[in-house]
Amino acid sequence: MRTIRIGCGAGFSGDRIDPAVELAEHGDLDYLVFECLAERTIALAQQARARDQRLGFDPLLAERLEAVLPACHERGVTVITNMGAANPRAASETTCEVARALGLGGLRIAAVTGDDVLEAVVACDSLVEETGRPVSELRDALVSANAYIGHEPIAQALAAGAQVVITGRAADPSLFVAPLAHAFRWRADAWPELGRGTLVGHLLECAGQVTGGYFADPGLKDVADLANLGFPLAEVPEAGPIVITKVPRSGGAVTIATCKEQLLYEIQDPGAYMTPDVVADFTGVSMATAGGDRVAVDGAAGRARPEMLKVSLGYRDGYIGEGQISYAGAGAVARGRLAGEIVVARLAQRGVPREAVRCDLIGVDALHGPALAASPTALPPYEVRLRVTARTERAIEASWVGREVEALYTNGPAGGGGVGKQVRDVLSIASTFIDRSLVSCRVTVEVA
Repeated sequence: MRTIRIGCGAGFSGDRIDPAVELAEHGDLDYLVFECLAERTIALAQQARARDQRLGFDPLLAERLEAVLPACHERGVTVITNMGAANPRAASETTCEVARALGLGGLRIAAVTGDDVLEAVVACDSLVEETGRPVSELRDALVSANAYIGHEPIAQALAAGAQVVITGRAADPSLFVAPLAHAFRWRADAWPELGRGTLVGHLLECAGQVTGGYFADPGLKDVADLANLGFPLAEVPEAGPIVITKVPRSGGAVTIATCKEQLLYEIQDPGAYMTPDVVADFTGVSMATAGGDRVAVDGAAGRARPEMLKVSLGYRDGYIGEGQISYAGAGAVARGRLAGEIVVARLAQRGVPREAVRCDLIGVDALHGPALAASPTALPPYEVRLRVTARTERAIEASWVGREVEALYTNGPAGGGGVGKQVRDVLSIASTFIDRSLVSCRVTVEVA
């Protein structure tokens, strides 16, 4: 019975590169997947493309491929990635340049496009899920609208002989479903098989999370050698249990506990995990140890896919101004609180509403709020860092935050230092749905 080996070389845009090289060189893989796209990532990529039509893909694309393509080409490993972001065609052209520079002429590179549905979303004026209001109310603030496409166009690219496949906003697990559907010749309505493939994708898609990275908690869940964390791979037979593992002697761990945590990660309903390919059912999943750093997983099911595709919307939503300053020594907390009160009052005088301003003492109440900080058992820290932020409609208003914090050097409590300030525009994310009939994907293959 044939077994496909798939590795995950990245779980987000800024992930490490060396674990992917380790997988390419020592994972005995058939496919290496880089999952590098998040909702805000693609909206930022759309902004970059608007500034320059040659941009809009993952900034680490060339560096990642330079690192892994020699080993992948030598060992016959096919690369699949969503690093195309807002511009898969430009990413494909860059990949061709990388391949030629590496002496890998003849490499077949496919770009999958069609997930950009901005015009269709505006035309049908669908409702924003978070507000129930029509998309048209976002007006000129709307930056991007990208549908989560499924595995089929990626599998089509593989059938065309592509050795590198670059997509935009494909659903994360679909990147892993595609090579399995291609290798095992699954029909588009093979719901149990697609549910099983989605299980593989969901367990692998966050890379180091399932090998102990996000799992680690010193003293409770200790994980060895996290500095050399190995990324995961799956051994997927045509039928029967899937094995999640990693390269021998790499850091981290693959255990039932790490796999269970990843299985439940970002799953709202384990019985109805909706993807463009299938409604997966993980309620029957079982796990068993299959040796050191090897976990056998089985029992996923699936039923007919949704008729609507989720769309990630990116839109401009004002500005955030921020200022930070540190206080140390006796009375640090009291001086930090006084400094925050001064800044809030000064901003109010300038017309910034108090409800738009937030003051945190990092290390005291920045994460869990004032209730925990007021605990009678809590000892006052010897040093704090005040962070003041404000959400505004105009950049000039946002800049006032950092200026007022900086003014605390001589106009506030004693001993402040280390001021930092910034203004950034807010790119907010929302979601809507579109009929899949309005989404048309295209595969373009180039030869390096």
